[in-house]
Amino acid sequence: MQTTDAQVRKLMREIVKTGRVGESALRSGMSRNTATKYLKLDKLPSELRKPRTWRTREDPFEADWVWIAHRLRDAPELEAKALFEHLLLIHPDRYHAGQLRTFQRKLKQWRAIEGPPKEVFFAQQHRAGEAMQTDFTWPRSWE
Repeated sequence: MQTTDAQVRKLMREIVKTGRVGESALRSGMSRNTATKYLKLDKLPSELRKPRTWRTREDPFEADWVWIAHRLRDAPELEAKALFEHLLLIHPDRYHAGQLRTFQRKLKQWRAIEGPPKEVFFAQQHRAGEAMQTDFTWPRSWE
């Protein structure tokens, strides 16, 4: 079980109250050794974690990515699911249905970096009372 930031914050509060590492650790829900470690470091677990910069497994779509990227350049409106289903038909032995989400993530990343530019859209906002709306009629009901 990983130690959370909330547990370490509670440990810091408890150590001020009691002054005992063992008791404070129990109240915080961690072992004495873990409590001692965080007291010495004076940092939260989130501050100690480093971002991972490597892949944990090989890219399953690397072999066909040139073909996929070509299709996306030709028809950027293609959806990931449709393209993946086509891949399953072409290579049923290479891909399986459980890889759809991985494919969607890879496609989203490709579109963000190399895909077509996003359409610029400025939403119009109507604030009541700021501007009058009219249909350009001239009512003459008083005559």
